[in-house]
Amino acid sequence: MAKSEVILIQNVVGLGGESDQVKVSSGYARNYLVPQGMAVPVTHANKRRLEVLRQKRAEREAHELNSMSELGRSLSKVTITLLVKTGEDGKMFGSVTAGTIADALKTQLDVALDKRKIHLERPIHALGEFDIELRLHPEVKSSLKVVVNSNTPIPSPEEVAKSAPPKTEKRSARGGGRKSVVEEAKA
Repeated sequence: MAKSEVILIQNVVGLGGESDQVKVSSGYARNYLVPQGMAVPVTHANKRRLEVLRQKRAEREAHELNSMSELGRSLSKVTITLLVKTGEDGKMFGSVTAGTIADALKTQLDVALDKRKIHLERPIHALGEFDIELRLHPEVKSSLKVVVNSNTPIPSPEEVAKSAPPKTEKRSARGGGRKSVVEEAKA
């Protein structure tokens, strides 16, 4: 199979980043990468253009690193409060996901953050305070404090005891309510 070398003009997932010189099959280069404006063939003139692309890429990556590290420092000092629907016993309906946290960041702090940068082992299913890891950049990791509260008040234990019906003894369906030999020996 014939291979051809191309210079990528923009990032291509699974292939390389901007200004990378890669070898791909000639059909892929001729029919997809070049017509879509994602790559140019390797020529003498394009090799000179490669250096300009590398400088732009380095500047952009340095700017992105600085902005993400600054965002990480500011978010580590912030606490986000989420109000969720709960039942009478304090159990949540549903869960808090990375998308929910990203939406809360947008509404509460006006920070647009991609939900894929919020790392949760699994969705949050309980009320409380959580430290969430943010992976803002391959070199920048930060944390965010998230407090999950109920939007319905949880009754106090005294109120629960007053409203609960009186306890009644239930007999076991098996054994017909008789004690076993071991239970009689203990009594």
